[in-house]
This record gives sequence, structure tokens and C-alpha cells, in this order.
Amino acid sequence: MGRLLRMLAIGLSLVAASVASAQEKPNIVLINLDNFGWGEPGFNGGGIIRGSATPAMDALAEEGMRLTNFNVEAQCTPSRAALMTGRYGIRSGNHTIPVAGGVYGMTQWEITMGEMLKDAGYNTAMYGKWHLGWSEGRYPKDQGFDEFYGIESTDQTMWTVQGRWKALGLEPPRVIEGVAGQEAKIVRDYDLEYRALIDGDLTDKAIDFIQRKSSEDAPFFVYVALTATHVPVIPHPDFDGATGKGIWADLLHQTDSYVGRLTRTIDDAGIAGNTVIVFTADNGPEAVNVGSNDIAPMPHAQGTPGPWRGTLFTPFEGSLRVPFAIRWPGKIPAGAASNEIVHQMDLYPTLAAFAGGKVPEDRAFDGVDQSAFLLGEQPNSNRDHVIVYMGEEIYGVKWTDWKIMFKENETVYADTKTFSTPRVYDLINDPGERKDVLLVYTWAAEQALPYLGKHLATFEEFPAIPPGQPDPYEPQAQ
Repeated sequence: MGRLLRMLAIGLSLVAASVASAQEKPNIVLINLDNFGWGEPGFNGGGIIRGSATPAMDALAEEGMRLTNFNVEAQCTPSRAALMTGRYGIRSGNHTIPVAGGVYGMTQWEITMGEMLKDAGYNTAMYGKWHLGWSEGRYPKDQGFDEFYGIESTDQTMWTVQGRWKALGLEPPRVIEGVAGQEAKIVRDYDLEYRALIDGDLTDKAIDFIQRKSSEDAPFFVYVALTATHVPVIPHPDFDGATGKGIWADLLHQTDSYVGRLTRTIDDAGIAGNTVIVFTADNGPEAVNVGSNDIAPMPHAQGTPGPWRGTLFTPFEGSLRVPFAIRWPGKIPAGAASNEIVHQMDLYPTLAAFAGGKVPEDRAFDGVDQSAFLLGEQPNSNRDHVIVYMGEEIYGVKWTDWKIMFKENETVYADTKTFSTPRVYDLINDPGERKDVLLVYTWAAEQALPYLGKHLATFEEFPAIPPGQPDPYEPQAQ
């Protein structure tokens, strides 16, 4: 009955959309999970084998399009920078996670996805993990979002129960909120207690925004950056023990429930037919979600990359491929699936095409418009390669079904190995990237390696912004 009602709601929404102006801009809901492995949702073979079905995530894939080769950057900050700017993280000086303190993040010169959509007439909001600057001038409210509520990162919550940290009287991590044109405000400390509660609050706030804005003439864009499944893994009390399969299954069930609440809000508001919902993640799973009684009340728990090798902070597919589904009823073919290469940077120009937004033309821009591909107007992606970065270093290039690698590291904790002769991996026959087949497939390397030279040449015309660059910033004339 629930499934029937859901389809009826979508059908009524399509009828409403059909009588609206053909030029009406779609609403956009971007759900971005944190360190959520490719193999977690049921639509990628996870779900029940991970301890909990994922009906809401699976419905997005069933009612829209699933990409099995959706790529991201290997660390949180460069991944989120790439998503928000359509540019590799190194271009904006956000190629690695900041650890030294001080000013970091995106300069005001960057034009974020939020700013692009705001300029296109959208109401905009961001709820969740930002990690692209945590000071005045670099909060989401300063980068195109009308309002925001969120945090810098989640691992900081573990500091709050460490005796040495407490003894020094250091400032705790904060939950911050703000609106454009005003100073941001501290809401509360981001401690372990609130770590369990925050995703529920983020979902509530996103739902409230959708309900407030769905009746307005202007379209809306809401960026929902949930904190699951980043360490520490602590389910909300309402979900703790709900599956009987452990805390990971409980958190998976919780996250799917929140996704379901968001999609039902869209459907119940009668705007599904004119709303694009994107579901994805910033990175693959963490190497080890470590916990102890001294840090977090949880046993060891770990995400899964599915059949792929590697985790966060590695150059392997388990780090770079994440789940992806996109729904736009009546526009994006329902039940479609593709293994064509798409990168998170491509969302910027693709959503710009959907929304009538403008892509910056005065800088190096790496995203490519995938609108025709996603709408089913062409069978192939407009991208056939991705440069594989680890921090500021290039580890290799991924081209079609091949990986050509000069460097590798097994985990964030492992030393990097450098190869004088590149390794070539056949991702179709060797998804674990274990067997170097260079001697048999030298042509694959010959086809892929020129892309590295072309990519590096762009920095001559458009130099990268230095990390920690203060505002104001203007690129130097070349």
C-alpha cells in the first residue's frame, strides 16, 4: 500500500508539472553522505547483507538512474571543494584535509554551486558538514547559501571526551548556524551526545526548508550533507538496537529512514515531478572506524566498498567510487543504470544546465555537462577519464575501464609506493586492482597518459590558489 501511495503521489506531481511552464526551473535536493561506501545501499548489492534494507535509497535508483562508476576525490575537503566548484580541489587550494589550523577553505573568488544557483533565481540552504572554511567569510552563508546549520567535521567530536584535551581547556568543536549577510552564531558544542542526534536535526531542518519554499514561485536548492557514516559511528537513540544486527546496521537503517523522510516530503508536497533529487557521498569508507570506551561508546565497525579495493585516502576504486542515484520523474528514465565514468565535478555544470545557470568561463573548469546523458538523450557519458589525486600529488589517471598508476598506498596509515614504470589495471576483469597488465595492454597506457600532460598544462594559464590563501584573492595575470 505504501508503495502504491508513493507512486500515486509522484503521478499526481507529474500531472501538476505538465501543466506548469515548460521553462520552470526544477527544485534541487542534493544529499551527500560522509564516507559512505559503494557497497552499502541495496541498489549496489548491500542493504540486507549489511544488516538493514535500504528501501528509500533503492527507490531513488528504481525511480531514477543509478551510476555504478560515479567518482569522487580521495579526501573529504577536496571532494567537497570539487562538488561545490566543479574544479579539482587543488585548483582552489583545498586539495587536502586541513590539519594545521588557521584560515582554510574557499576564497570569495570561487563561484560555488550555491552561488551559481542563487544567481539563477534559487532559494538556497545548506545543512550538515561543510569542511570548506570555518570562519567568517567562508561559511556556507558567505558562499551562496541563504541559510545554513552545520559543522566543520565529525571526527572532532572524539576530542571532547579525551582527558588531555579537556585538561588544556581547548575550545570545543561547534555547531554553527547563519543567514546570508549576517554574522554566524554558535548554536552548541558538537560533542558525542550531539553526534548521535545531529543527522535527525539536519533532516528536520531540510524538511522545514522544503515545506517553506515549495509553495513559493522561486525554485529551491537544498544541500543536505549528512554526517553518516563518518567515525564515530553512534546511532540516534531512536535507532540504537533497532535492527538487532549491530550499530552499523542501525546507522544504515537510520540513514535510509532520513533519506525516506526527505523524499516523502517532496512527494507529499506535490513537487516530485519538478524536483531533482541527487543521492551520493563524498568518499568511500574509512580504513577502520576505530572506537573504544575511552573515545566513543562503540565497538569496531567498518564500511564496505563492495567489490572494489581500497578505502578513503587511497587511489583505488573503493575510495573513488561511491553510490549515486538521481531522480527526476518524467525527465530521467526510471530504472536506468550505467557504468560510464562520471565525476562529482560534473554535477555543477549538469545542474546548471537543468537550472539555467551559468558556468564560470574565466578559470580552469574541470566538470563536464552530463545533462543529455542523464536525461537519456545519449548512451555515453561526456567524460572518459579522471585524474587521480592524493593531496597535491598525481597518483595516476583512470581512463575508460583502465587505471594507470604511478603511486599507491594501501590505507591512510601506509607508506606510499612509487613505481618507475606505471602499473596498469583492467577494472573489468580485475576490480581489486591486484594484477599489473602493462606488458599486455601497453596501448591502454599510451591512450591514457596524454591526459596527464593536458591537465598539467592548464596550470600554466590558471595557477592553483595556494592553501590558506586569504581574501581578497584575484588571480595573477599570465
